[in-house]
Amino acid sequence: MPEQSKVIHARDYRWEGVPLKAYKTDGTHFRAITRQTLLGADEDERALGHQTRYFEIAPGGYSSLERHQHTHTVVILRGQGELILGDALHRIGRHDCIYIAPQTFHQFHASGDEPLGFLCIVDRERDRPRLPDDDELARLRALPGVGPKVRT
Repeated sequence: MPEQSKVIHARDYRWEGVPLKAYKTDGTHFRAITRQTLLGADEDERALGHQTRYFEIAPGGYSSLERHQHTHTVVILRGQGELILGDALHRIGRHDCIYIAPQTFHQFHASGDEPLGFLCIVDRERDRPRLPDDDELARLRALPGVGPKVRT
């Protein structure tokens, strides 16, 4: 099938014709988060080599604490929150740009009154996320500032 250029229109942080899906299908290590895969999932978009996804975390929600070999580029579009990135806790907000290096633990938390919404760009073909083991979790929980924010 030939590659087709396209425009996907958005309204209120939802994109036309793009299904709103659960963040993940298994586990309880995340809360109140959805995703839309905007570009790169369809066969006619294989030339992209990456996927552009939009995640939205409701106030008080969070993503899974995980790491993997592939990198992420993240741009915050709405809301505010906190990000566990490696051994540090960062406040994040609209228009902040984030690079997540390989094998770096990360977890997003929505902390404001509105959802935390962000674009996330990753390789189309990528490894599966890995959750922390007991020793890694204990180390992260012992970090000042980070530990109280760790959710599993």
